[in-house]
Amino acid sequence: MLQHPTLDRLNAMGLAGMARAFGELAANAEAERLTHPEWLALLLDREWGFRHDRKLAARLRFAKLRHQAAPEDVDYRSHRGLDRGLFLKLVAGDWIAAHDNLVICGPTGVGKSWLACALGHKACRDDRSVLYQRVPKLFASLALARGDGRYARFLAKLGSVQLLILDDWGLEPLDAQARHDLLEILKERYGRHSTIITSQLPIAAYADAILDRLVHNARRLDLDGDSMRRAKSPPEA
Repeated sequence: MLQHPTLDRLNAMGLAGMARAFGELAANAEAERLTHPEWLALLLDREWGFRHDRKLAARLRFAKLRHQAAPEDVDYRSHRGLDRGLFLKLVAGDWIAAHDNLVICGPTGVGKSWLACALGHKACRDDRSVLYQRVPKLFASLALARGDGRYARFLAKLGSVQLLILDDWGLEPLDAQARHDLLEILKERYGRHSTIITSQLPIAAYADAILDRLVHNARRLDLDGDSMRRAKSPPEA
């Protein structure tokens, strides 16, 4: 292992990416041909990349996305009515910057959750905070949080992330407490942050004033077709 005072100083300063690059360059005879500015540019590039990757990993751990999905892996050949142009606009993320919402509707198995997670992954890459929640489990988690004193903190987290993914909306009816919790979450997010909802039925089927806070400024992605899970080697889970 290379021993060098500069390497020690870089590690002591927390410049791990730069230290690793310095060690590799110092051990490479070809690096002697590089000018000092080229050396510095390579070191800075590696440090930037190291910090970016570390921050992205932290954002993905926090997001807890259901699928390891990425926009680059989306299959546009499947017959499910996915508009490629519209989805690529969603990938760009301007709607998140505008604090708009997104509703993804379609039957079971057409990839609603996968697409939502792909958008969530891209938002993490764009240095945005993301949190994934399955609606059937969300309100049970809130009930537990209410019992052990974490309720206010949990609500604050749900309200403050830049992109909240509410997956599998409408599988179960909401009781009074769940409706109250949902209203508190949406009131906190209204006009400030973006939310993705996935549902098997059109949101219009759930006649509810609470949903007005979600759908009046929402983009829509309506899917149809047979379940992709029936394919032998589906590109999306």
